[in-house]
Formats: sequence, structure tokens, C-alpha cells
Amino acid sequence: MPVYKAEFIESQAVAESLASLMAETLDPPPAISMSETPSGWLVAVYFEERPDPAIFDALAENYPPAAILRDLTLAAVPDENWVEKSQQGLQPIEAGRFFIHASHDRPRARGRAYAIEIDAGLAFGTAHHGTTRGCLIMLDRLAKRGRARRALDLGTGSGVLAIAAAKALCRDVLASDIDPIAISVASGNIRGNGVLGRVTAITAAGLQHGRILGNAPFDLVTANILAAPLITLALGIRRIMAPRGHLILSGLLDSQAREVGAAYLAQGFSLVSRLSLDGWTTLCLRGG
Repeated sequence: MPVYKAEFIESQAVAESLASLMAETLDPPPAISMSETPSGWLVAVYFEERPDPAIFDALAENYPPAAILRDLTLAAVPDENWVEKSQQGLQPIEAGRFFIHASHDRPRARGRAYAIEIDAGLAFGTAHHGTTRGCLIMLDRLAKRGRARRALDLGTGSGVLAIAAAKALCRDVLASDIDPIAISVASGNIRGNGVLGRVTAITAAGLQHGRILGNAPFDLVTANILAAPLITLALGIRRIMAPRGHLILSGLLDSQAREVGAAYLAQGFSLVSRLSLDGWTTLCLRGG
């Protein structure tokens, strides 16, 4: 059965941003490889199914550099281990003290206390996108101030933020996602990164799952999803937060950060810090 491949060349910053945007927002996520050429960075995107062009139109409307995706030419290619091939051009990412790498870069990760192995193209979250990177930087800042007892990673995707929290901040982390495939991937990453027993991954839609309510209140909540659901979840998140607990929010375009922040300020949170990377904002807030 063939898969579909598209390629484009951009500057490194734009190529990384667009590659991560597709990997973290398209369902199912494509596998993506990047390699440097004399003309710029070549991005090859592999799709299991022919994508609907309307998806790229929606991305472009929300993120102007994604306009290039409207003109992608798709070519059918023989089925092969294209997920594995996509890892070969993926470079490690440093976010604070966290070192996020694919399996082929294990030698470079040796000796790093906060190394996390995540292979791309399987679920949301490789740290190449500004949202995931911003959350990791915020987690690293919090880790330098002290430990937290209990954490929730809402919309965990690949599990990278839950794993990071377990390595640096908490011994009890609950990771949830509405997608059972993401939870399967996250569970594999949790085992592979040596935090099984400290991180539990569950399939859950929203906050009303018994494990979430039973583990509340949380000293730390991370939610790297989208602006609209974050606004909707503001009251529910406040109810499961421990007093003075920290909340890290991302998945926000810079233009959306004020509206999302206002929804949480209205619930009694205060802004600790704000970080913008590649046009995407991460907020760190503290409960009242």
C-alpha cells in the first residue's frame, strides 16, 4: 500500500516550525525528516493517507508561514519503513536542561540527567515545536525552585512533558489524552525513558475521569493543547489545582495568549512568566 510524500525547502527556523506544526496538529500525524541543503532545509513529509487540502488551509489561516503548505505536491511512494527514515534528519533539542532526542542519537544523550528519547511521527510532542519547547523550559525553571508532589499532563500526546515532570519535578504524574493511540505511544515512551511507576497514562476526555478527580488536587498541571479548549477548561482546571499550584499552558499563537491568560486570571490565577518561541506563547501561572 503506498504512502504519500511531499517536500519543501525553507529556512531552518521556518522548516522546524512547520514540520513540528504538522506533526503535532495533523491526525494521524505524518512522519517528517529534515536535512540541510545548499538552498535551505529540506523537509520531507510522509502521510499514511492522502490529506485533505482543507487541513492545510486551516493551518495557514492560523499561522501565516504555513501558507506554503497549500501548494504541497503529493506523490505516492512505495510503502517502507518511512517512520524510521524520518528520524535520520531529526536533530536533538535542548530546552533548559532537557535534551530531547530520537533513538538514533542515544550516544549524544549519555550522561545527561534530563535526556528524554522521543521518536517523531507517532504522536504529538517531539519538542521541535515552540509550544513543547516552551513548556519544557518552564518546567526546567520550576524544577530549579523545588519539587512538586503531584502533576497532571493534560493532552499528553507523546508523553514528553509528563516524562520531563517525572524526571525533574514529581514522583507522581498522571498523563491523559483523548486519543488511545497517543496513550499507547506515551506508555511506550514512559517505559523507554525509565519512569514507569512514576507516570501513569490514561485515555480521558477532559477532566471528569475518575483517575483525574481521584488524584486531585495537583501541584502542577501542564496543558499543551489549543486556545479554545484551554479557555473552556479554565474553571475545571482551577477546581483540580492545589492552592498555589503551578499551571503551564501552551498551544497558543502569540495573538491568542492574552485571551487565554484572561480566562485564567478570572479564575484567580496570577501570571508568573510568559515565553514566546517561533510565534507561539507558553504561559506559566500560579493558583491563588
